[in-house]
Amino acid sequence: MTGVNDRDGRASTALLTDQYELTMLSAALADGSAHRPCVFEVFARRLPNGRRYGVVAGTGRLLEALGEFRFGERELATVAGFLDERTLTWLREYRFGGDIDGYAEGELYFPGSPILSVRGTFAECVVLETLILSILNHDSAIASAAARMVSAAGGRRMIEMGSRRTHELAAPSSARAAYLAGFDATSNLEAVRRYGVPGAGTSAHAFTLLHSGAHGSDEAGAFRSQVETLGIGTTLLVDTFDITEGVATAIAVAGPELGGVRIDSGDLGVLARQVRDQLDGLGATKTRIVVSGDLDEYAIAALRAEPVDVYGVGTSLVTGSGAPTAGMVYKLVEVDGRPVAKRSSHKESRGGAKRAVRLARDTGTVVEEIVYPAAGAAPATNGFQARELAVPLVREGKVADEAPTLADGRALVARGLVSLPWEGLKLSAGEPAIPTTFLN
Repeated sequence: MTGVNDRDGRASTALLTDQYELTMLSAALADGSAHRPCVFEVFARRLPNGRRYGVVAGTGRLLEALGEFRFGERELATVAGFLDERTLTWLREYRFGGDIDGYAEGELYFPGSPILSVRGTFAECVVLETLILSILNHDSAIASAAARMVSAAGGRRMIEMGSRRTHELAAPSSARAAYLAGFDATSNLEAVRRYGVPGAGTSAHAFTLLHSGAHGSDEAGAFRSQVETLGIGTTLLVDTFDITEGVATAIAVAGPELGGVRIDSGDLGVLARQVRDQLDGLGATKTRIVVSGDLDEYAIAALRAEPVDVYGVGTSLVTGSGAPTAGMVYKLVEVDGRPVAKRSSHKESRGGAKRAVRLARDTGTVVEEIVYPAAGAAPATNGFQARELAVPLVREGKVADEAPTLADGRALVARGLVSLPWEGLKLSAGEPAIPTTFLN
């Protein structure tokens, strides 16, 4: 566990890092290079296999974490065994005092996009590497997966339900990233409290099984209890036993104004059609059908023609199989105003601080991203509309007043998806939705 600051009892984020960040710091302080002005950049060399775009997520969380990156006595005690007194003294006084520019949270990104640019001394920037990458890689992976699912759902309601399939401390940030990308609600109450994501959820099979006795199950009793407690707008889980009987019992108990029924297993497409016909026949024409159970974007797309009103998504959203890593890296690209670049095979980086513009047709459809030297002039647009992508996030260590909110990011994702050429929204494997051009 990290230590606790004395303000608001909030935990320090200083130990959410790798040891080699601090051993590099120690050596740089010893040889005098720690204070050289540097620029680090975050980018992804490529998108995960099959992906045509990525979604930047986690920026808001990162800015909060940056404010808590402080070395108190508990943090210093953890690292004192391998650091000298000079380094410990420096860490005790550490406050990031540099500048950060980056793509706004919710912006789409492509291979090579300069997603984040961190300026300051080597010492104050290098210690942030792991914190920055762990937040951006996790949240961007979730948001990128969620955006594909939202597109596949075609405007139908989406509920994030992945808390039980991921680490307990990752669950709220997963829910936040999914909401950013267009999900409507989450089952995770910490995400409701911490980030204001709308909550959703009613009951599980255990509640129905609870109402079993010596004479067998009492599904009607379970449904009656839920309706009396939560109201007629609740959603009843109808597939604990026989789904046809479950639907009939639900409407018999709640009446035709029941809010919804949930199906959690079986052939969801076939069952959704059967349940819709049954509900309509019972006069419950407005009762919604909620489906859940190992859904991913492909399953959601396959159900698009079925009478499904709400999707509940868990495992495939929050695990590596459904949300493969965003693959972002944090590389030193400039020292003392001069470009530096890594030349390792398949892990090359482009030297020099960069900016980027995205070109679009008059219709709003994007056609290209151009990355150019930050010190140079903006590139020619060739008649296309051009939009600068980086926004100020931190100035002299303080979060910029105009830093975007979660609501801003949610709107930006929606606009970004609409701006992609139609082939960029395909779920099949293919090239990035638009090309990235690099200018020297």
